[in-house]
Amino acid sequence: MIRATWPLLMVAAAFACGAAVDRGGNATPAVLNAAQDTIGPAAPPGAPASAFPSPMRPVADIVAPRWSAEDDRDDVGEFKRVVQLAKLRRGQRVADIGAGDGYYVTRLSPVVGGSGTVFGQDIVPDYLTILQRRVRREGLRNVQVVRGESHDPRLPAAGVDVAIMIHMYHEIDQPFALLWNLATAMRPGGRLVILDLERPTFGHGTPPVLLRCELAAVGYTQLSFTETAPSEYVAIFAAPDSVSRPSPAAISTALRAAPCRAPGDG
Repeated sequence: MIRATWPLLMVAAAFACGAAVDRGGNATPAVLNAAQDTIGPAAPPGAPASAFPSPMRPVADIVAPRWSAEDDRDDVGEFKRVVQLAKLRRGQRVADIGAGDGYYVTRLSPVVGGSGTVFGQDIVPDYLTILQRRVRREGLRNVQVVRGESHDPRLPAAGVDVAIMIHMYHEIDQPFALLWNLATAMRPGGRLVILDLERPTFGHGTPPVLLRCELAAVGYTQLSFTETAPSEYVAIFAAPDSVSRPSPAAISTALRAAPCRAPGDG
């Protein structure tokens, strides 16, 4: 639903664009909060999509701002399971990649508290408008709504402790670019949490073997894999740092030699 790389020059540019710089030296737009009037990216562009190969599998369409009814998801304890497995807690900076209309954003806000931040990120303008209105309506002062791109989440450099992708990985049309740029936004020890279904990507799921291959190609390391319901799983990965992350050219070379394919694709 759908669906991040800067020195002194970038900080100066951030001021020129009306951005603020936090204590860690990361530029963030000054208006990205519950009272924001516009929705934009929270970081300069990262590596371009053209530097990376496309995935060797179908990409599911983005069809709705939510996976299913919120009450139904609450009834089966989906959010609580993800929070427990991801070890989310007060003070963390959590990014919901493909936030849609805000099911996770609104529930994450009290979990991280006033000392934490929730980035509600998406690439669909209509979904971002819905999310922005909901954040305002509920007075979520620790939420920043962020417009990303399909290949780049446009999140603050070294500004995210945990990123989550809920029922949306199969909708990412540029996974290698997105994961590479996302790694730039992750703090040391940052983790990526993916909830998806064990079904083909065209059927709005991601086979685990395919998921592991695509993540490993960008330098992510699997930390855990938990079956949370029939044909549903939560996979958690450690993001690579700037030293261990392969270059875009190295990723392309490796994938030409050994493409990531779903089971049965040959």
